Amino acid sequence: MAGRIREEDIAAVREKVRIDEVIGDYVTLRNAGGGSLKGLCPFHDEKSPSFNVNPARGFFHCFGCQKGGDVLTFLMDIDGLSFTEAIERLADKVGIQLRREDGDAFDQRPKGPPRQRLVEANRVAQEFYAEQLSGPDAQAARTFLQERGFDQAAAEQFGLGFAPREGEALWRHLRGRGFSQDEAVAAGAVAIGRSAYDRFRGRLLWPIRDPSGATIGFGARRIFEDDKIEAKYLNTPETTLYKKSQVLYGIDLARTSIGKASQAVVVEGYTDVMACHLAGITTAVASCGTAFGDDHARVLRRFMLDHDEFRGEVIFTFDGDAAGQNAALKAFDGDQRFVSQTYVAVQPEGLDPCDLRVRDGDAAVRDLVARRQPLYRFVLGNIIGKYDLDRADGRVDAMRESARLVASVRDQSKVTAFAQEISKMIGAEIDTNVVLAEVQRAARRGPGGQGSRGHDRGGAAPAPPEQAPRRPAVPDLRDPRFEVERETLKLVLQHPLAIGRTTADIGPNDFTHPTYRGVWELVAAAGGTAAGTADPGWIPKLRDAATDPAVSSVISALAVEPLMKEPDAAYVTLYVVRLLELTALRRIAAVKGRMQRTNPEQVDAYRQMFGELAALEQYRRNLRDRIVGGVV
Repeated sequence: MAGRIREEDIAAVREKVRIDEVIGDYVTLRNAGGGSLKGLCPFHDEKSPSFNVNPARGFFHCFGCQKGGDVLTFLMDIDGLSFTEAIERLADKVGIQLRREDGDAFDQRPKGPPRQRLVEANRVAQEFYAEQLSGPDAQAARTFLQERGFDQAAAEQFGLGFAPREGEALWRHLRGRGFSQDEAVAAGAVAIGRSAYDRFRGRLLWPIRDPSGATIGFGARRIFEDDKIEAKYLNTPETTLYKKSQVLYGIDLARTSIGKASQAVVVEGYTDVMACHLAGITTAVASCGTAFGDDHARVLRRFMLDHDEFRGEVIFTFDGDAAGQNAALKAFDGDQRFVSQTYVAVQPEGLDPCDLRVRDGDAAVRDLVARRQPLYRFVLGNIIGKYDLDRADGRVDAMRESARLVASVRDQSKVTAFAQEISKMIGAEIDTNVVLAEVQRAARRGPGGQGSRGHDRGGAAPAPPEQAPRRPAVPDLRDPRFEVERETLKLVLQHPLAIGRTTADIGPNDFTHPTYRGVWELVAAAGGTAAGTADPGWIPKLRDAATDPAVSSVISALAVEPLMKEPDAAYVTLYVVRLLELTALRRIAAVKGRMQRTNPEQVDAYRQMFGELAALEQYRRNLRDRIVGGVV
């Protein structure tokens, strides 16, 4: 629909939506004190949480990568939405009907159907498939589930469905619900050949959902022998919604438990996720149609709040065969993506969680996870187990291959512990120092067998990168000299009503840091603190008005950074008056400097400066009295 969304509707959405609930679909947030919440940033890798959310002001800011803004900014950045799509999604969430007025569109839509239509198409498809699972044509699908210990209640809990063998059943259903061919194709549910046809036919389907519970794609299992597509599993292709390198099956069901327990169990398939959850392991997830990778790890870390203060555990389950051992090697290679400890749970007979549950029941699945072993020990054990340790050359070869693996570890603090483990596992004359020496030799050789620096022999040293022109040096915003300026602006942005009329005497010259001065100038241009007392979109407006990226960034930071205490009248008075007092002290110092440079024989000029100094000293004493009295 053309036309600009009404400003009052945008303001109503901003006022009603809770930013912590929206961001909570992507990040586990915990109380940081002072009304703020904290979690791991979804926009960059970090070991300690620096991503802050202030629900009262509706703002977020990461002190690591400096991203920040309101809930609309977050959705636009995290999901690549346009402004209009973001406001439409939030309006749907809080039940506000958006109205439009004549004029240019608020922003330029990206090409293709809106994201919300794709989500809706997948929701309708999931409901359609779920209905088909109870029909006579789906008997083979129901038998498959029953043989694996999943009854109707389990199928309903996980939203399972069946794709009719007929080629256009879903497409007709979607078309009847008002979806266009472009929308059905963009959602991944329909493909185009000579004409539009259902992507999945005659298969058992698992809906794949994002952390908020929205269906974004499907995994489809082959159940008929005459299925022309021989691949056991098919998945939704890459779409605007579905990025297989970032999607984890079961994350919608597991995210709360993962956050509470600081634990994630990574299994290899859809049925394994189901078996774990039904057995009480509600932290289980699986990758979809691809190996577990860096992006999957980032998703888990955000929900685990994976950092030093809340260190948890990531448990991988692998088959005991060669493929499982290779998967463990890949997991070890990515082990340092996590701060949490990494483990492996392998059933001695090679049964996966689903088969184990069928044979031995729920308790056996729980016991499998409980008997986990450290990932590094499992991987090193597999390497060393290939060699005959009764032979001297076998022990040396086992040490060398193990050392090459340890040499690849980026976290040097772990190297000695791994070397000790290798020494214990090999035994005999292979002590820790011998292993460490071999690790160092392997590191020098590097992965290609040459020096770790990787310079070509005889080649010239690489030219230093061209230096960018230097920008004028700006003082550190967190320099203690600017603490009063920073805390005052936090009050101005977060509690404009509390600070209210006390800011009447404040001006740009009270802020000595150019960035903080820029923030105050925006506040003054917007009408002062009075303008922010009843406008939920006040901070976003200030941020949007900033032409200097540094000012825009610090507004986000100040909007979420906790105050040192609850802002009562005495606290507000303290910072406002201290800010004014510091300005008075600077003016006093300037007058004294002029007096020192002035010839005392210039009586009139000297007398004028003396009178100015006396007035400033009295003004400063009055300010001190106001601090002591706690009133303004």
